[in-house]
Amino acid sequence: MGVETPTTGTAAVDRNRIAELTRAEMEKLKSRTANSREHWERAKKVMPGGVPSSFQSIEPWPIFIERGEGSRVWDVDGNEYSDFHNGFGVVVVGHGNPKVAAAVQARAPLGTHFAAPTDGSIRVAEELRSRFELPQWRFTNSGTEATMDAVHLARAVTGRDMILKIEGSYHGHHDAVMVSVYPELEELGDRDDPRSIVFGEGYPRALTELTRAVPFNDADALEAALNKLEGQVAGMIMEPAMMNINIIPPVDGYLERVRELTSAHGVKLIFDEVKTGCTIARGGATERFGVRADMVTLAKTTFGAYPGGAVGMTEEIAPLIADGAYHQYGTFNGNPLVMAAAHAALSEVLTPDAYKKLEATNEKLLSGLQGIIDRHGLPCYPEGMAAKGCVIFASEPIREYRDYLQRVDGELATLAWLYHMNHDIFMTPGVEEEWTLSVAHSDDDVQRYLDAFEAFARDVTGS
Repeated sequence: MGVETPTTGTAAVDRNRIAELTRAEMEKLKSRTANSREHWERAKKVMPGGVPSSFQSIEPWPIFIERGEGSRVWDVDGNEYSDFHNGFGVVVVGHGNPKVAAAVQARAPLGTHFAAPTDGSIRVAEELRSRFELPQWRFTNSGTEATMDAVHLARAVTGRDMILKIEGSYHGHHDAVMVSVYPELEELGDRDDPRSIVFGEGYPRALTELTRAVPFNDADALEAALNKLEGQVAGMIMEPAMMNINIIPPVDGYLERVRELTSAHGVKLIFDEVKTGCTIARGGATERFGVRADMVTLAKTTFGAYPGGAVGMTEEIAPLIADGAYHQYGTFNGNPLVMAAAHAALSEVLTPDAYKKLEATNEKLLSGLQGIIDRHGLPCYPEGMAAKGCVIFASEPIREYRDYLQRVDGELATLAWLYHMNHDIFMTPGVEEEWTLSVAHSDDDVQRYLDAFEAFARDVTGS
């Protein structure tokens, strides 16, 4: 007889049943992705872990993708999936979007790189100014570079060194932000005086000690930290809605209070909109929540599925770059191919009508999932906005990283991912799974997702 974990208002969860289903689904995944394993064995001989990025390492092995079109991808074993992974939230325009492809194809014969400005960078900067209401923009090649520049600029304009971030948030892999990304609960310390934990090796303690973490959705904790560190904090970097540990929206009034507190203490507020920008609204979280930061960092969706990044800033901060006080460099910054893709994505694909469609598609998925959850009494709930969404395997809402560590059922989340993959839904792996929709996603894709989740719910509960 299985060990049962009761949850208020939900069906009891049989842990032995979950373990049995997980083993069975893992074997199914192995059997249908044998060619991916062969690719992985070959890749391990030339790449650490057999992948270009450690984010791509998953159990039992990485799934190697051959091609994509619209809302679908095909792996090297020939399996066709509805793609809800979308390159970790990048491909909101859909795979092989014809408008983006045409723009890049038109640009390529004219030259692919000059290390000199082109008209494309002006047009993209003008579009971003319109969307995010920040007057000045510089380009990078990734979200990591964008957040790195933003942190440097905050320090440069204030003459201070300390940076604040949110517990459980990821902002790229540079020294200043590889702190308190995925710490264990016992490492965090008291919420009124949290410890900051370095994430991995290779980051000098002399630098990481200049970064302090505070809980999300807790303006009082932020105020206490700012009072304690009065005059030392250069900037606060944060996702306006957390998207590294499922999706956690800001509670009412929180972002407004963050803006008030940072302004009062002379701290530059940085919104990391790498995941939310041009994804949860035309102007990202800045538009959706109505709070303006001193700087906004972008990448992913903004660049039409090409490798680009950007940092937007106020007129106060921009002269540091223009006058040469801060050196913002990059050989490929503003690359003409990337600018062509970004401009086409922003001006022709991710239009106001596109965001209406994304909201409507997501609402169908969220409401369908809620119906399945209610019918089967699952201890979880759906969360989402525009192109982004997830099922959070917790019986109570989570509001911050400490909730996530204590409430989210990792075993159920892992099993749900396996069911999705084995039912031809390509999903981001891990406990913190979330989906990203594209403009190409149809009602058929939504139904495929719901059918996969229904099979999961039925088998887990035995109903």
